[in-house]
Amino acid sequence: MMTPRERFVTALERRPLSGRVPHFELVFFLTMEAFGKVWPGHRIFSQWDQMSAKEQKLQIADAASVYIAIASRYDHSAIFIHGIGGVPDSERLIADDIRRQTGKEYFLMRHGDATLSIPGGNSMVDFSLRLVDDPVGIKRDCEDLVAEQVARAEKEKDLGLWDGFALCADYCLNTGPFLSPAMFAEFVTPYLAKLVTAYRGMGYYTIKHTDGNIMPILDQLVQCRPHALHSLDPQAGVDMAEVKRRHGRELCLIGNVNCALLQTGTDAECIAAARYALQHGMPGGGYIFSTSNCIYTGMPLHRYELMLDVWRREGNY
Repeated sequence: MMTPRERFVTALERRPLSGRVPHFELVFFLTMEAFGKVWPGHRIFSQWDQMSAKEQKLQIADAASVYIAIASRYDHSAIFIHGIGGVPDSERLIADDIRRQTGKEYFLMRHGDATLSIPGGNSMVDFSLRLVDDPVGIKRDCEDLVAEQVARAEKEKDLGLWDGFALCADYCLNTGPFLSPAMFAEFVTPYLAKLVTAYRGMGYYTIKHTDGNIMPILDQLVQCRPHALHSLDPQAGVDMAEVKRRHGRELCLIGNVNCALLQTGTDAECIAAARYALQHGMPGGGYIFSTSNCIYTGMPLHRYELMLDVWRREGNY
């Protein structure tokens, strides 16, 4: 029998699978409701250095146990590990503890993007002006950021902890990409391609995440050769059937159950959204079932569980 990790890798490589479609979520924030514990990425230890070595070890083990509990209860094949505030190298420490407890059962990843995302409101004007006034400087910064990420990945390779990286720079709004397709081709695509190529060369898998309407830059994203594309956002008009038709033979697709419906729609709408993603994502393999974003704070837990009921009944080859 294949492990969850092996099934996840099989889907990423678009090889045939039998049984149930793999599933994971980029983040599962509802750990207090599900397990009575704070999600590890929301924890901050301002006095970490004052803890004894034993207490530090117990805190890391507890964080690891939360990630394992999520994967076990909700049948996730992969775990995306986020750091704990105030704890140096916490992602690696948690990953090491998960491996200690579960071996190679789950696919482990961390954040590994280095490309330009949509700037925050406080920096948006300055960033936009710099695109015009200092394009050479921006490209130099992009090269440096990619080099830093690649160097970190190379340094960690011998640890054997990570299976891959989630590339979580967001490029798009609901109306389309923040940068025009031409500017995206100049300021993002070359660096994303370089990053993915380097990761592939080290044997890592890459999952490119971006919300919003990716359709004007979809071909560019695919040309960069990530193993998978997440989240295929239906709130921005991204249609699983259309993306599957255009690029289902080139990379794995992850998504695209409508998060807005999970939060505010009817049960019937949630069921229909889950069914649509499965019906159009599954054919031919190369598909991983997921929401169109994550299980975020404020989403009713029972709606996520309703989505999983559909997956368990209908997400089988």
